Amino acid sequence: MKVRQLTFRLLQVYADVVRTGSITATANRLHLTQPTVSQQLKRLREIVGEPIVRQEDSRVVPTEVGQALYQLSQDLLSRADVFSQYLEEYNRGGRGHFSIGLVNTAQYVLPRLLGPFSQANPQVDVTVEIGNRQQMLNRFERHEDDLYVFSHPPSDDAVMAAPFLSNPLVVVGPENNRWANVKDLTMEALKEERFLLREPGSATRHTFDAWLYSAGIELRSTQQIASNEAIRLAVASGMGLAVLSRHVVADSPKGVQELPLQGFPLKSRWHFVVRRERRLPPAAYRFLSFVQGVLALEFNEPEGERAVAELLRTLDTKRR
Repeated sequence: MKVRQLTFRLLQVYADVVRTGSITATANRLHLTQPTVSQQLKRLREIVGEPIVRQEDSRVVPTEVGQALYQLSQDLLSRADVFSQYLEEYNRGGRGHFSIGLVNTAQYVLPRLLGPFSQANPQVDVTVEIGNRQQMLNRFERHEDDLYVFSHPPSDDAVMAAPFLSNPLVVVGPENNRWANVKDLTMEALKEERFLLREPGSATRHTFDAWLYSAGIELRSTQQIASNEAIRLAVASGMGLAVLSRHVVADSPKGVQELPLQGFPLKSRWHFVVRRERRLPPAAYRFLSFVQGVLALEFNEPEGERAVAELLRTLDTKRR
């Protein structure tokens, strides 16, 4: 048997002849001529090397070999149908996989988007990578993920960014600390306090340093700590004050509180970032579409909704 010469079309025609028992009926169903159907059966007979059908009364019926060939055709054609259905769902973004890289702070808010998306799309697998800004920049340079979330996107011609969600930065201290109820509190009054800071490459650190420089303020005592959660716990234990995303504070148990400091919160936004030359998997595109749909309604972020919509329009142009 010359297996490599079998085609889905030959098997489709043969399976239909067996089901209908008629060359004429198959020709009508598949919009072929009767000679074409007969020629297909002849071709299959040559490939198999054995008779595959015989005439019984007015019907075409399979031989013993033909019955085995029919079972093979049913198996292959049904598997092809399953793959076709999978491919259709994949292209709609309802199945498949994508990866997203988050800077540390974004882990406190992205689950509010990823959770509902995953519930609505259980056939989509999402890999989430979390790290500091430098780690995410390294992953971006190595093309390791489909989507990224930065508060300060890379400054690169390869970047497409959509500022989708507000990320206000606030000064926090331990619960019930002496500054909590001070009216007209200024950073000048706090500069003698110890501040717990992220590493210099952190976007939060960069924003805070820029604000201090513009205000002409130099802190007397600082201590560097590598993660937001470690800083939150250190503040709660009384080690000092810190600048954190308001989302981190809102997501935290008791122990820290926001201080009513003039000039704060500092404005910042999270951005979805995509490499310009990268073609996103349909599932990632579907996730962005999902986010666009909930930003204005559930997060009161019409500006973010418009930014994501513009990113989707650009990506949609690339998909065509």
